[in-house]
Amino acid sequence: MKHYLITGGAGFIGSNLIKTLLQRTESLRITCIDNFDPFYSRTYKDANLAQFSADPRFELLELDISAFTGEQLAARIDSNVDVIVHLAAKAGVRPSIENPLAYQQANVIGLQNMLELARIKEIRQFVFASSSSVYGVNDHYPWSEDEQLMPISPYASTKLSGEMMGHVYHKLYGIRFIALRFFTVYGPGQRPDLAIHKFTKAITEGKEIPVYGDGSTSRDYTYVEDTVQGIIGAMEYTGSGFEVINLGNNYTVTLSELIAAIEAVTGKKAIIRREPEQPGDVPRTFANIGKAQELLNYHPKTRLEEGLRKFYAWFGNKSISE
Repeated sequence: MKHYLITGGAGFIGSNLIKTLLQRTESLRITCIDNFDPFYSRTYKDANLAQFSADPRFELLELDISAFTGEQLAARIDSNVDVIVHLAAKAGVRPSIENPLAYQQANVIGLQNMLELARIKEIRQFVFASSSSVYGVNDHYPWSEDEQLMPISPYASTKLSGEMMGHVYHKLYGIRFIALRFFTVYGPGQRPDLAIHKFTKAITEGKEIPVYGDGSTSRDYTYVEDTVQGIIGAMEYTGSGFEVINLGNNYTVTLSELIAAIEAVTGKKAIIRREPEQPGDVPRTFANIGKAQELLNYHPKTRLEEGLRKFYAWFGNKSISE
Protein backbone atom coordinates (compact mmCIF):
# COMPACT_ATOMS: atom_id res chain seq x y z
CA MET A 1 0.00 0.00 0.00
CA LYS A 2 1.45 3.33 -1.08
CA HIS A 3 1.59 6.15 1.45
CA TYR A 4 1.58 9.68 0.01
CA LEU A 5 2.34 12.77 2.08
CA ILE A 6 0.79 15.85 0.47
CA THR A 7 1.41 19.31 1.88
CA GLY A 8 -1.08 22.05 1.07
CA GLY A 9 -3.61 19.30 0.42
CA ALA A 10 -6.57 21.38 1.57
CA GLY A 11 -5.90 23.94 -1.16
CA PHE A 12 -7.08 24.10 -4.75
CA ILE A 13 -4.56 21.88 -6.53
CA GLY A 14 -3.89 19.67 -3.52
CA SER A 15 -7.51 18.73 -2.93
CA ASN A 16 -8.01 17.95 -6.61
CA LEU A 17 -4.93 15.72 -6.49
CA ILE A 18 -6.15 13.90 -3.38
CA LYS A 19 -9.61 13.36 -4.89
CA THR A 20 -8.09 11.87 -8.04
CA LEU A 21 -5.72 9.59 -6.12
CA LEU A 22 -8.52 8.27 -3.90
CA GLN A 23 -10.62 7.54 -6.99
CA ARG A 24 -7.81 5.65 -8.73
CA THR A 25 -7.23 2.84 -6.27
CA GLU A 26 -8.34 1.46 -2.91
CA SER A 27 -4.82 0.46 -1.94
CA LEU A 28 -3.26 3.70 -0.73
CA ARG A 29 -2.98 6.03 2.21
CA ILE A 30 -2.80 9.82 2.12
CA THR A 31 -1.52 12.10 4.88
CA CYS A 32 -2.37 15.74 4.22
CA ILE A 33 -0.54 18.57 5.98
CA ASP A 34 -2.07 22.04 5.84
CA ASN A 35 -1.87 25.09 8.12
CA PHE A 36 -5.00 26.76 6.67
CA ASP A 37 -3.13 29.98 5.96
CA PRO A 38 -5.60 32.92 6.16
CA PHE A 39 -4.57 34.25 2.72
CA TYR A 40 -8.15 33.36 1.78
CA SER A 41 -11.12 32.09 3.76
CA ARG A 42 -10.78 28.71 5.46
CA THR A 43 -14.32 27.87 4.35
CA TYR A 44 -12.95 27.12 0.87
CA LYS A 45 -10.43 24.62 2.21
CA ASP A 46 -12.96 23.01 4.52
CA ALA A 47 -15.26 22.59 1.50
CA ASN A 48 -12.39 21.09 -0.49
CA LEU A 49 -11.74 18.49 2.21
CA ALA A 50 -15.39 17.68 2.91
CA GLN A 51 -15.61 15.37 -0.10
CA PHE A 52 -13.12 12.87 1.38
CA SER A 53 -12.42 13.88 4.99
CA ALA A 54 -14.34 10.85 6.32
CA ASP A 55 -12.43 8.41 4.09
CA PRO A 56 -10.37 6.09 6.33
CA ARG A 57 -7.51 6.25 3.82
CA PHE A 58 -7.17 10.01 4.45
CA GLU A 59 -5.58 11.75 7.45
CA LEU A 60 -5.25 15.50 8.05
CA LEU A 61 -2.47 17.05 10.12
CA GLU A 62 -3.12 20.72 10.76
CA LEU A 63 0.26 22.30 11.34
CA ASP A 64 2.69 24.87 9.96
CA ILE A 65 5.66 23.11 8.36
CA SER A 66 7.78 26.26 8.63
CA ALA A 67 7.45 26.11 12.42
CA PHE A 68 8.43 22.44 12.86
CA THR A 69 11.90 21.00 12.31
CA GLY A 70 12.41 17.93 10.17
CA GLU A 71 12.85 15.88 13.34
CA GLN A 72 9.59 17.18 14.79
CA LEU A 73 7.74 16.49 11.55
CA ALA A 74 9.17 12.98 11.41
CA ALA A 75 7.81 12.34 14.88
CA ARG A 76 4.30 13.23 13.67
CA ILE A 77 4.38 10.78 10.75
CA ASP A 78 3.79 7.32 12.18
CA SER A 79 4.74 5.15 9.20
CA ASN A 80 6.90 5.01 6.11
CA VAL A 81 6.11 7.42 3.28
CA ASP A 82 6.67 6.56 -0.38
CA VAL A 83 6.28 10.01 -1.96
CA ILE A 84 6.13 13.59 -0.72
CA VAL A 85 4.18 16.04 -2.88
CA HIS A 86 5.04 19.49 -1.58
CA LEU A 87 2.33 21.92 -2.72
CA ALA A 88 2.20 24.07 0.42
CA ALA A 89 3.35 27.64 -0.12
CA LYS A 90 2.45 31.20 0.60
CA ALA A 91 0.82 32.27 -2.66
CA GLY A 92 0.59 35.53 -4.58
CA VAL A 93 3.09 37.67 -6.47
CA ARG A 94 1.86 41.10 -5.36
CA PRO A 95 1.53 40.28 -1.63
CA SER A 96 5.07 38.88 -1.67
CA ILE A 97 6.38 42.34 -2.56
CA GLU A 98 4.66 43.77 0.50
CA ASN A 99 5.87 41.07 2.90
CA PRO A 100 8.88 39.21 1.48
CA LEU A 101 10.06 37.81 4.81
CA ALA A 102 6.80 35.92 5.29
CA TYR A 103 7.35 34.28 1.91
CA GLN A 104 10.89 33.28 2.81
CA GLN A 105 9.64 31.73 6.03
CA ALA A 106 6.77 29.78 4.48
CA ASN A 107 8.24 28.84 1.11
CA VAL A 108 11.95 28.42 1.80
CA ILE A 109 12.12 27.36 5.46
CA GLY A 110 8.98 25.24 5.00
CA LEU A 111 10.58 23.37 2.11
CA GLN A 112 13.85 23.01 4.02
CA ASN A 113 11.97 21.31 6.85
CA MET A 114 10.17 18.97 4.45
CA LEU A 115 13.44 18.00 2.79
CA GLU A 116 14.90 17.30 6.22
CA LEU A 117 11.87 15.11 6.92
CA ALA A 118 12.58 13.24 3.68
CA ARG A 119 16.23 12.79 4.66
CA ILE A 120 15.43 11.55 8.16
CA LYS A 121 12.72 9.11 7.08
CA GLU A 122 14.59 8.11 3.90
CA ILE A 123 11.75 9.16 1.58
CA ARG A 124 13.24 8.89 -1.89
CA GLN A 125 10.61 10.60 -4.09
CA PHE A 126 9.92 14.32 -3.66
CA VAL A 127 7.66 16.31 -6.00
CA PHE A 128 7.84 20.08 -5.61
CA ALA A 129 5.37 22.70 -6.85
CA SER A 130 7.45 25.38 -8.53
CA SER A 131 6.04 28.14 -10.72
CA SER A 132 6.25 29.67 -14.17
CA SER A 133 7.03 32.93 -12.35
CA VAL A 134 10.68 31.84 -12.09
CA TYR A 135 11.13 32.76 -15.77
CA GLY A 136 10.45 36.44 -15.10
CA VAL A 137 10.46 38.68 -18.17
CA ASN A 138 11.74 36.52 -21.01
CA ASP A 139 10.74 36.82 -24.66
CA HIS A 140 12.14 33.44 -25.78
CA TYR A 141 8.69 31.87 -26.22
CA PRO A 142 7.65 29.20 -25.56
CA TRP A 143 9.73 28.84 -22.41
CA SER A 144 11.90 25.75 -22.10
CA GLU A 145 13.26 24.51 -18.80
CA ASP A 146 16.83 25.48 -19.72
CA GLU A 147 16.04 29.20 -20.17
CA GLN A 148 17.95 31.78 -18.17
CA LEU A 149 15.83 32.56 -15.11
CA MET A 150 15.29 36.15 -13.96
CA PRO A 151 12.57 36.28 -11.26
CA ILE A 152 11.02 39.70 -10.64
CA SER A 153 9.12 39.06 -7.39
CA PRO A 154 9.98 37.66 -3.96
CA TYR A 155 7.44 34.87 -4.54
CA ALA A 156 9.23 33.83 -7.73
CA SER A 157 12.61 33.95 -6.01
CA THR A 158 11.39 31.56 -3.30
CA LYS A 159 10.31 29.08 -5.96
CA LEU A 160 13.69 29.24 -7.67
CA SER A 161 15.37 28.81 -4.28
CA GLY A 162 13.23 25.71 -3.80
CA GLU A 163 14.40 24.16 -7.04
CA MET A 164 18.03 24.70 -6.11
CA MET A 165 17.52 23.38 -2.59
CA GLY A 166 16.02 20.23 -4.08
CA HIS A 167 19.12 19.79 -6.22
CA VAL A 168 21.29 20.02 -3.11
CA TYR A 169 19.30 17.30 -1.32
CA HIS A 170 19.38 15.11 -4.41
CA LYS A 171 23.16 15.36 -4.63
CA LEU A 172 23.81 14.96 -0.90
CA TYR A 173 21.20 12.37 0.05
CA GLY A 174 19.99 10.67 -3.13
CA ILE A 175 16.45 12.05 -2.95
CA ARG A 176 14.75 12.07 -6.35
CA PHE A 177 13.50 15.65 -6.68
CA ILE A 178 11.05 16.62 -9.42
CA ALA A 179 10.24 20.35 -9.63
CA LEU A 180 7.07 21.09 -11.59
CA ARG A 181 6.67 24.62 -12.92
CA PHE A 182 2.92 25.24 -12.88
CA PHE A 183 1.38 27.63 -15.39
CA THR A 184 -1.79 29.49 -14.18
CA VAL A 185 -3.88 26.56 -13.00
CA TYR A 186 -7.67 27.00 -12.94
CA GLY A 187 -10.80 24.92 -12.52
CA PRO A 188 -13.29 23.83 -9.84
CA GLY A 189 -12.11 24.86 -6.39
CA GLN A 190 -9.84 27.64 -7.68
CA ARG A 191 -8.72 30.20 -5.11
CA PRO A 192 -11.00 33.25 -4.92
CA ASP A 193 -8.12 35.70 -5.43
CA LEU A 194 -7.20 34.37 -8.88
CA ALA A 195 -8.38 36.07 -12.04
CA ILE A 196 -10.86 33.54 -13.41
CA HIS A 197 -12.62 33.14 -10.07
CA LYS A 198 -12.52 36.84 -9.26
CA PHE A 199 -13.72 37.91 -12.72
CA THR A 200 -16.51 35.33 -12.83
CA LYS A 201 -17.81 36.45 -9.44
CA ALA A 202 -17.72 40.15 -10.38
CA ILE A 203 -19.32 39.64 -13.81
CA THR A 204 -22.18 37.54 -12.43
CA GLU A 205 -22.81 40.15 -9.73
CA GLY A 206 -22.65 43.09 -12.14
CA LYS A 207 -19.60 44.57 -10.45
CA GLU A 208 -16.49 46.12 -11.93
CA ILE A 209 -13.42 44.02 -12.60
CA PRO A 210 -9.94 45.57 -12.35
CA VAL A 211 -7.90 45.10 -15.52
CA TYR A 212 -4.22 45.90 -15.08
CA GLY A 213 -2.80 47.35 -18.29
CA ASP A 214 -4.43 47.31 -21.72
CA GLY A 215 -5.55 43.66 -21.67
CA SER A 216 -2.73 42.42 -23.90
CA THR A 217 -0.90 40.47 -21.20
CA SER A 218 -1.31 36.74 -21.72
CA ARG A 219 -1.12 33.52 -19.74
CA ASP A 220 -0.80 29.82 -20.43
CA TYR A 221 -3.97 28.71 -18.59
CA THR A 222 -3.87 25.06 -17.51
CA TYR A 223 -6.93 23.14 -16.36
CA VAL A 224 -6.49 21.55 -12.94
CA GLU A 225 -7.25 17.98 -14.06
CA ASP A 226 -4.42 18.22 -16.58
CA THR A 227 -2.06 19.57 -13.91
CA VAL A 228 -3.05 16.73 -11.57
CA GLN A 229 -2.21 14.15 -14.24
CA GLY A 230 1.21 15.77 -14.57
CA ILE A 231 1.75 15.62 -10.81
CA ILE A 232 0.82 11.93 -10.72
CA GLY A 233 3.25 11.33 -13.58
CA ALA A 234 5.97 12.98 -11.49
CA MET A 235 5.02 10.89 -8.44
CA GLU A 236 5.60 7.75 -10.51
CA TYR A 237 8.67 8.96 -12.42
CA THR A 238 11.91 7.00 -11.90
CA GLY A 239 13.98 7.93 -14.96
CA SER A 240 16.50 10.23 -13.26
CA GLY A 241 17.28 11.80 -9.91
CA PHE A 242 16.59 15.48 -10.54
CA GLU A 243 14.35 17.18 -13.07
CA VAL A 244 12.65 20.54 -13.61
CA ILE A 245 9.56 20.21 -15.79
CA ASN A 246 6.97 22.66 -17.16
CA LEU A 247 3.29 21.78 -16.67
CA GLY A 248 1.42 24.17 -18.95
CA ASN A 249 -1.11 23.97 -21.75
CA ASN A 250 1.25 25.10 -24.56
CA TYR A 251 -0.84 28.03 -25.77
CA THR A 252 -1.51 31.52 -24.48
CA VAL A 253 -4.65 33.58 -23.96
CA THR A 254 -4.67 37.36 -23.57
CA LEU A 255 -6.46 38.98 -20.67
CA SER A 256 -8.98 40.52 -23.08
CA GLU A 257 -9.63 37.10 -24.65
CA LEU A 258 -10.07 35.56 -21.21
CA ILE A 259 -12.66 38.17 -20.21
CA ALA A 260 -14.54 37.63 -23.49
CA ALA A 261 -14.55 33.87 -22.87
CA ILE A 262 -15.93 34.33 -19.35
CA GLU A 263 -18.60 36.66 -20.75
CA ALA A 264 -19.58 33.95 -23.24
CA VAL A 265 -19.84 31.30 -20.49
CA THR A 266 -21.79 33.49 -18.05
CA GLY A 267 -23.93 35.24 -20.66
CA LYS A 268 -23.12 38.61 -19.06
CA LYS A 269 -20.94 41.57 -20.02
CA ALA A 270 -17.97 42.62 -17.91
CA ILE A 271 -17.73 46.12 -16.46
CA ILE A 272 -14.05 46.93 -16.78
CA ARG A 273 -12.05 49.31 -14.61
CA ARG A 274 -8.64 50.04 -16.06
CA GLU A 275 -5.71 50.03 -13.63
CA PRO A 276 -1.95 50.54 -14.17
CA GLU A 277 0.24 47.49 -14.63
CA GLN A 278 1.42 46.01 -11.34
CA PRO A 279 5.00 45.49 -10.14
CA GLY A 280 6.05 41.84 -10.25
CA ASP A 281 3.61 40.85 -13.00
CA VAL A 282 5.12 39.43 -16.18
CA PRO A 283 3.65 40.32 -19.60
CA ARG A 284 3.30 36.75 -20.85
CA THR A 285 3.70 33.10 -19.88
CA PHE A 286 3.97 30.32 -22.44
CA ALA A 287 5.17 26.78 -21.70
CA ASN A 288 7.14 24.44 -23.88
CA ILE A 289 5.78 21.10 -22.61
CA GLY A 290 7.93 18.78 -24.71
CA LYS A 291 9.88 17.56 -21.69
CA ALA A 292 6.70 16.78 -19.72
CA GLN A 293 5.31 14.90 -22.72
CA GLU A 294 8.46 12.81 -23.00
CA LEU A 295 9.17 12.11 -19.33
CA LEU A 296 5.71 12.14 -17.72
CA ASN A 297 3.45 11.19 -20.65
CA TYR A 298 1.78 14.54 -20.02
CA HIS A 299 -0.82 15.52 -22.59
CA PRO A 300 -3.19 18.33 -21.49
CA LYS A 301 -6.60 17.87 -23.07
CA THR A 302 -8.77 20.73 -21.80
CA ARG A 303 -9.15 23.87 -23.91
CA LEU A 304 -10.03 27.12 -22.18
CA GLU A 305 -13.69 27.22 -23.22
CA GLU A 306 -14.36 23.71 -21.87
CA GLY A 307 -12.45 24.40 -18.67
CA LEU A 308 -14.35 27.62 -18.06
CA ARG A 309 -17.67 25.80 -18.48
CA LYS A 310 -16.62 23.25 -15.88
CA PHE A 311 -15.43 25.98 -13.55
CA TYR A 312 -18.68 27.92 -13.98
CA ALA A 313 -20.73 24.81 -13.18
CA TRP A 314 -18.79 24.44 -9.93
CA PHE A 315 -19.05 28.16 -9.23
CA GLY A 316 -22.83 28.08 -9.59
CA ASN A 317 -23.21 25.05 -7.32
CA LYS A 318 -20.80 25.88 -4.52
CA SER A 319 -22.28 26.66 -1.13
CA ILE A 320 -19.46 28.83 0.21
CA SER A 321 -20.39 32.30 1.37
CA GLU A 322 -17.84 34.85 0.20
